Amino acid sequence: MSSIRAFEAAARTGGFAPAARELETTAAAVSYHVRQLEAQIGAALFRRLPQRVELTPAGEAAAAETIAAFAMLRASFMRAADIDRTQLRVTALPTLGTSWLAPRLGRFRALHPELHVDLDLSPDTRDLAAEGFDLAIRNGHGKWPGLRAVKLFPSVFTPLCAPGLLAAAQGLEDPRWSDIPLLGRPDWWAAWYRDLGREPGPPANRFGTRLSAEHLDIAAAIAGHGVAIGSPILFEAELAAGRLVQVHPHLAADGRAFWIAYPAVRGLTAKVEAFRDWLLSEVAV
Repeated sequence: MSSIRAFEAAARTGGFAPAARELETTAAAVSYHVRQLEAQIGAALFRRLPQRVELTPAGEAAAAETIAAFAMLRASFMRAADIDRTQLRVTALPTLGTSWLAPRLGRFRALHPELHVDLDLSPDTRDLAAEGFDLAIRNGHGKWPGLRAVKLFPSVFTPLCAPGLLAAAQGLEDPRWSDIPLLGRPDWWAAWYRDLGREPGPPANRFGTRLSAEHLDIAAAIAGHGVAIGSPILFEAELAAGRLVQVHPHLAADGRAFWIAYPAVRGLTAKVEAFRDWLLSEVAV
């Protein structure tokens, strides 16, 4: 391939010296590669004259198709680069992606119609470089090898329920209170009660249906099936619309936060920078 590339450049530019400048090598190296190719096919492709070279009839026949083939290859890679510049692949946790990010993406699209967002929702950590993702929104402490991270907002949780259950949920501060089932992660409930100085936390029989994700717990709470523990930040739209109410003013935290993370090796590309700045503006509202 090196020999064919050298021949194509020399045929297209008209000589070994201009080909060398384009390929960032020497005229002698271009001449060597062309000789290697001539030896392989058993035909001379250039006539070497004192101050210049010119294509032989065999070289002219090969040059037309070779130049056309390389032009097609260049066009293919240019199209690939254009697609990469305009396609943004994002991976996020299911609850954040479903409840917080997806409803906002229309605003990003309005600001950046040239960018197409491909959103992956997964509870598992993705290998961004290996799987071709531009960035992730992750929950943790912001320290991931090979990634740069920018903080969005803290991970906090508090009891939430449908408005119709608010009056019945007023005894919630007592971990033994059992009039309404609890929904959500038992460790978050234990941490919330611990913050209130109520240890141990709620017993196992306090919990209702076990669901696999926070947004499903909140959906059950909205339907009136119990009191869920969840993030008032992620579910601010439901709170603002009155589908949810906060049962108690206390917010508990686990020291974690949500972060924008992207591969350090790629740097901050224009599309990632645009998405990062938009996310930060959404958080600031």
